[in-house]
Amino acid sequence: MGRKMMMLAMLAAGLGLAAFAAHAQEAAAAGGMTMAKAVGLLAVGLTIAIAAFAGALGQSKAVAAGLEGIARNPGAAMLVPMLLGLAFIESLVIYALVIAFMLFGKVP
Repeated sequence: MGRKMMMLAMLAAGLGLAAFAAHAQEAAAAGGMTMAKAVGLLAVGLTIAIAAFAGALGQSKAVAAGLEGIARNPGAAMLVPMLLGLAFIESLVIYALVIAFMLFGKVP
């Protein structure tokens, strides 16, 4: 299943890049956007996309492992550590979003 997921992610990224390239060429032809700004916006978009994909993958594995552990031993207090781990994973995605906004502000 991991291979199918990677192929789907690469297909989505390829389609997104093709659409972005077409939009960037159209905007550059109209004189509204420089190529440097277009590449900067692409970097910002890819930063957020990769962070969100990796965060979702990490969270899904953490929840699956946590729920499996709770199912094997219902009396164990595993919920709080699992939720704390999910919060840490989500904070990394939020850091990527903040960095992407900082990059977007510096795009010429």
